[in-house]
Amino acid sequence: MSDSAFGGGQPAPAPGVAASGPHSPDVATAPAPGVAASGPHSPDALADPAPGRAASALPARVRDLALSLPTAQLPAYVYDLGALSAHAAAVRGTLPPRIELYYAAKANPEPRILAALAPYTDGFEVSSGGELAHVAEAVPGRPLAFGGPGKTPAEIVAALDRGVRRFHVESTHELRVLAHLAGQRPGAGRAPVAVLLRVNLAVPGGLLASGALAMGGRPTPFGLDPSDVPAALRMLTDGSCPGVELTGVHAHLASGLAAPELAAVAGSVADWADGLARRHGVRLRELNLGGGMVVDYTRPDTRFDWAGYATALARIAAAHPEWVLRVEPGRAMTAYCGWYVTDVLDVKRSHGEDFAVVRGGTHHLRTPAARGHDQPCTVLPVADWPHPWPRPTATAPGPVTFAGQLCTPKDVLARAVPTAQPLRAGDRVLFGLAGAYAWNISHHDFLMHPHPTTHVLPG
Repeated sequence: MSDSAFGGGQPAPAPGVAASGPHSPDVATAPAPGVAASGPHSPDALADPAPGRAASALPARVRDLALSLPTAQLPAYVYDLGALSAHAAAVRGTLPPRIELYYAAKANPEPRILAALAPYTDGFEVSSGGELAHVAEAVPGRPLAFGGPGKTPAEIVAALDRGVRRFHVESTHELRVLAHLAGQRPGAGRAPVAVLLRVNLAVPGGLLASGALAMGGRPTPFGLDPSDVPAALRMLTDGSCPGVELTGVHAHLASGLAAPELAAVAGSVADWADGLARRHGVRLRELNLGGGMVVDYTRPDTRFDWAGYATALARIAAAHPEWVLRVEPGRAMTAYCGWYVTDVLDVKRSHGEDFAVVRGGTHHLRTPAARGHDQPCTVLPVADWPHPWPRPTATAPGPVTFAGQLCTPKDVLARAVPTAQPLRAGDRVLFGLAGAYAWNISHHDFLMHPHPTTHVLPG
């Protein structure tokens, strides 16, 4: 995946991928903001955009950039850093002062996105040695918390070497490994490493039922079973682990929860943590509630109710002034600032239904296949057809299913999308809410299609 910065930024290749060949940003550049695009894909050559299912409002500068991209640079990820910064500032401004905001880098580790988020966050959560090295390089000096199951000794050592002082510990075995490695660090008087025990709690009333993914509240590989917590506390308090110290509790139990459910989960976790501290006579200084804020792909213009959630967090903070509360959103921070831009390669009818095969597919945007939803999209009709062969065109306006280039029936981005006019090969399609869990979660080398390009609109 090669990168280009739109509007004067410097091109930079994505991690591990050279910017070379036909998808290099040096091949073609987009016009600067405020400069009209020209050529066959100019807006002057286009009909009005036709909204796809539940399409969100498309910013004019995103539309202009999408239309100006040469076909050789498609598919493409487009990120609006101005919109991202405004959203992050709004989230930060909603949270009470004693609530820390960490960004879960797994959602989108694009370096320019990390840099745009840095002024509004208190740190970043990483979940592997690779993420650790990448984020530390992209936003040097920012606090990092190391989470995720299956941390290897080499990854733990790398984190300690980089000065990471906060670990979310997933098991008693992991605690023993961390304690041993931290205890071997040179330097007398070195401060112990902060440990937050990640616990797989059962919460009451089916609060996790509406979530898209459940990481807790039932048998899962994530976190400690509550029955193992006393043993972990003994290890942390009996002097057998001098290199680490108990700092708090971490509980990320589900993804895709609305504010009322997530607030109720937070209250339940806080009550459990308070009871734990009282029963065992330990002092907790931090409570990490994870992420899990819903992004509704069926209603892309809606947002998580940060104000309502912040009110619930403020109540917890007031009841426990000894704690620092922390949240770790990922998807809910960056999803809204990204689009996956492609074009229609073929239009065909099969057993009474219209299908459009687009360049790319779920090997670049895996989320609709993984979560089983239809990605919201906008169709931009393109008048120009530069080829000598006939242009594939749908027989009439109406529902079209957008599929990718992969040899699997699961490569579907959106089903039965209404269109205002018959869809044609060459038309462009922008899939919204693509700012999270796109490139880095996708099986992008399946069938060895070209990697997408990446373009950013500056703030």
